[in-house]
Amino acid sequence: MQHAPAARPSPALSARLPRGTATRPLIAAALAAVLALAASACVGGGRGTEGQDGPVPPTAQSPAVLPSAELPPVLTRGQARAALVGADDLGETWEPTRGAATWRDELLKATAERPDCRRLLDVLYTEELFGTGAATAPRATAALDDVDGGAQLHYRVTSYRAADLDRTLAWLGTLPDTCGRFEARDAHGTARDVRVTGLTLPEAGDARRGLRVTVGDTAPDDGEDPRTDPRADTGTDIAGGVLTVDLVAVRVGDDAISLTNGTLGAPADDATRISVEVGADRLTEARRQGRAQV
Repeated sequence: MQHAPAARPSPALSARLPRGTATRPLIAAALAAVLALAASACVGGGRGTEGQDGPVPPTAQSPAVLPSAELPPVLTRGQARAALVGADDLGETWEPTRGAATWRDELLKATAERPDCRRLLDVLYTEELFGTGAATAPRATAALDDVDGGAQLHYRVTSYRAADLDRTLAWLGTLPDTCGRFEARDAHGTARDVRVTGLTLPEAGDARRGLRVTVGDTAPDDGEDPRTDPRADTGTDIAGGVLTVDLVAVRVGDDAISLTNGTLGAPADDATRISVEVGADRLTEARRQGRAQV
């Protein structure tokens, strides 16, 4: 039986090979090249067209470097300072403060059983009406004293989400009902009679809310207003005195003014009213100028 002759390389290929070169390595190299091409086709999208899977999405950025969609642009500190009220706005008896009034620690550093009432006392003492986080830190503040009447007014400008500002205003509106009258106790256990009523404010800003809070010695439940109690002292002596504090907030867009106006004497109603009217107008103007500069 005759065997078929072995396959020979083509004359052209044999001419380029040195004499005696084996043909098996050439076949192996050719097979390897074919396999490599097939593998490349699979990696490059072996199902056919690019449109089936779509282009590869770009690498997602870390949330830390993405712009926040939650908080609105805030006023610059210069714009916020332009919205403050000053001593010249309130009258000749007012001047920049010389320090925190002593009644803040004596009468406002207290607690209560009901959570909303306890929160109200905390707000009156710390004046952090819209929260204590960095996002709600005031953009500008002012503190003024009435040297004749003994009143002290603290004023702040804060930028935050309008919906959150309104929630705080709505909470203030519930307090005459939930905390109309309650008992507070200081660190020494001394009881204080606290009463909360709504405060009528001038039409200013987009939304507003005001409270008048009185803090005095606990008296029998006779229905008497502590401000008309004959034991109340209208001077600056804390013992036996009645503290009256106006707590007010006004929202203008995504910004708000908040103030406390407190005194052991007769409440300085004009100071609260003027601060609301002048402050809201100035905040509106500061916001307008800020948008014009963008």
